[in-house]
Amino acid sequence: MRKNQAMAQPQPHVVAVLALDGVVAFDLGTPVQVFWSARRADHEPLYDVRVCGPGPVRSSAGFTVVPDHGLETLRIAGTVVVPGVHGVGPILDGTIDPEIRDALRDAAERGARIVSICTSASVLAAAGLLDGRPAASHWAYERILRRLYPGVGWDFDVLFMDDGDVLTSAGVGAGIDLCLHIVRADHGSEVANRAARRCVVPPWRDGGQAQFIERPVPPSAGSGTEATRAWVLERLAEPLSLEEMAGHARMSVRTFTRRFRDETGLSPRQWLLRQRVEQARLLLESTDLAVEVVARRAGLGSATALRQHLHATIGVAPAAYRRTFRHGS
Repeated sequence: MRKNQAMAQPQPHVVAVLALDGVVAFDLGTPVQVFWSARRADHEPLYDVRVCGPGPVRSSAGFTVVPDHGLETLRIAGTVVVPGVHGVGPILDGTIDPEIRDALRDAAERGARIVSICTSASVLAAAGLLDGRPAASHWAYERILRRLYPGVGWDFDVLFMDDGDVLTSAGVGAGIDLCLHIVRADHGSEVANRAARRCVVPPWRDGGQAQFIERPVPPSAGSGTEATRAWVLERLAEPLSLEEMAGHARMSVRTFTRRFRDETGLSPRQWLLRQRVEQARLLLESTDLAVEVVARRAGLGSATALRQHLHATIGVAPAAYRRTFRHGS
């Protein structure tokens, strides 16, 4: 785990949202809303979000954005977020305004965390910030991005990619997932969950989850697995079997498994394990319970199982995770 810059700062962490020509309106609003919603228990903001740019820019939605701040904001920001762009140089022919390139490079060299949403991974790539690094972007742009930037380790199957000081995401909703992931890494699950509730979005989707989930036949009202998933979340500590989940959904195991995968992109067992690991993380952050007790309450059975699953998920032991994130909570 990397050192969380935002957690260590007594003042709100400055997030510069860089609006460029062709900015995608949804992507521009995403970091502003999510980071604004991340607050302490006393409602004090944890981030100072500033929209900046080289001047008025034209959005891809047909209106002009006039940022309150200029590129000088990148010199003081701890995090720089570049929303997606459409119909401009980085995504068309690999060119970028030298002023933008230099500002991004300077911010990265200074130690700022650099974040892209959707197609703005092309902006980071054009600035030379993704050479030799893994990166995510929207699946629909795979062919052109691989052609323009062959030196980048593209992965178009995941929602987002966290490579430490550079983070990239797929399109639209995946930008929300990445911003919440950053809040969670900086300040823990409780803060991130509160921000998600304020934004009325799911609190957590794993970055490795597939971008595109096939739904050949949309389920009719009341015939999906959503009610069963809610039922399971209230019983994570219990030894739930696939047969019990299918029985609650009033489906055969085969139908339930197929429908579950269609709706979530995961098998029921994979999804259940992820929910239990997430519950264990929350308990480690928010309580002083012994690791063995945390494991039982999360439905993982034993401290040994918790250690194995937590290490497989984020690469650390429960005690190390608690030391890192309990302070932020």
